[in-house]
Parts: sequence; C-alpha cells; structure tokens
Amino acid sequence: MSLWFLLFLSVLQGVTELFPVSSLGHTLLVPALFGMHMDKHAPQLLPFLVALHLGTAVALLWYFRERWVALIRGFFGSLAGHKSDDGHMMWALIIGTIPAGLVGLVLEKRIEVLFHDLRIVAAALMINGVLLWFGDRLQRARMHRAPEKLTFRQAFLVGLAQIGALVPGFSRSGLTMIAGNAAGLTTEKAAEFSFLLGTPIIFAAGLLELPKLFHARDQLMTAVVGGVLTGIAAWLSVRFLMRYFEGRGRLASFGVYCVIAGAICLGWFMLHQQPV
Repeated sequence: MSLWFLLFLSVLQGVTELFPVSSLGHTLLVPALFGMHMDKHAPQLLPFLVALHLGTAVALLWYFRERWVALIRGFFGSLAGHKSDDGHMMWALIIGTIPAGLVGLVLEKRIEVLFHDLRIVAAALMINGVLLWFGDRLQRARMHRAPEKLTFRQAFLVGLAQIGALVPGFSRSGLTMIAGNAAGLTTEKAAEFSFLLGTPIIFAAGLLELPKLFHARDQLMTAVVGGVLTGIAAWLSVRFLMRYFEGRGRLASFGVYCVIAGAICLGWFMLHQQPV
C-alpha cells in the first residue's frame, strides 16, 4: 500500500469515526469503490490502524479535557461519599462502557466475517441512515423538558447501543446518539455523552494493540504521521459536530447521506466484482 493511500485512510478515519456515518463501513467501502486495494495482510496496516485509534482518542481527550478533569474529580469525590453531577456522570460512563467492551471481546472474531461481503456493509450503512432519520424524528417529537442527567439504567441502555457498531456499516456515535435521544436527551447532550462514552472504547482498542506498533519499528514513522493526521481530523470533526448540534443540527441529514451512499455502494458491488 502506498504512503498516499495510508494518509488518505488517516483523514477518512478521523472524520468518519465521530460523524454518525460508520468509520469502519467507510474504511471498507470507499477504497474499494475507487479501486484502491487494501491488503489486509500488509505488515504496515495493523500498526497503522493502532495509531489511528490512538490519534482519535487523544483528539477526544484534548477537546473534552476540562470535562474529563471535572468527571475524574467527581468520581473520586463519589468514592469519598460526596455526591455531584460530575460523579454521577462518570459512573454513568463507566456503566455505559461495559456492554460493548464485553461483547466486543467475545464476538470480535466472529463478526469479522461480515467484513468480506461489501454488499452487507453497504446495506448496513443504509439501515444506519434509516435509524438516524427515525432517531431525529423521535427527538423532535418530544415536547417535555429534557432530563438533566441519565439514570444508570439509561446509561447502560445507551452503552448497549454501541454493540451494533461492531457490525461494519453501523455507526457507534450514531447509535448512541439515537439511544440518548430515546432517553430524552437533547441532540447536543446526546452527542456529548456519545463522544465521552466512545473515548475509553477507542483508546482501549488502540492500547490493546500498542505492542504491535512498536514491533513494527520500520513502519513506526508512517504510523505516527497517520495518527497525527487522524487526530487533527478528529479534533476538527468533534469541534464541528458540537457546534452543529448546539445550533439545532439534525441527525436526519446524516441519515439521508447514509441511505444514498449505501444505495450507491450496494448497487455498484451488486454489478461489479468485489476486490479480494
């Protein structure tokens, strides 16, 4: 794989990881659609992907750095018996992280077989778009005041929604935003909870594979450059999305995109041979 192709993947990962459009789905579909062959057995690919996850996680940590400091203080305060909104939120994030973490460890290898049929990925992207549209309608149909914080049961259910993102084509951020809306959060608050909830998952995914990054020392510089590019793209993405949802931006817009993009990809791979 060429350097330019790897750098293209860096930017693609940084943007689509946070936009509710499925980063894994785009990473599989876009290169194949444009005839950019991805050798899954290439020695530089795995350490490169590790760096991309770490770049995204660092970008999220930096953007929400003040929020994370308050959450960690609230967490330790709760251990000392002091109740606070930040302490409650930190426990909600911990509870919300459990479902996807456990299921991901158990089913990761079995779900990988779905990666090989791009028609399934494209169809899942279309379904993801329909879910985003319905989630947007659900949020706008609510007339009552949004709750100030999630209950632990609601946080667990929002975390449960992340499991769907193990299937390529479904968006982790999109599914958790929909679940947050279903719990009564505004789109802005649902987006913030989604990004905070995703940070430890993305960071852990990178850390678990970190030794492989250092074992491929000859690919280290390329991986670092890719991670930096992904981090920059991710930071710009989360900055845009938070402002977008603060300004009453709609999930339905991303839903329409996913349906159209998924339909184009599905039609293309139905008529053309899939890359091996």
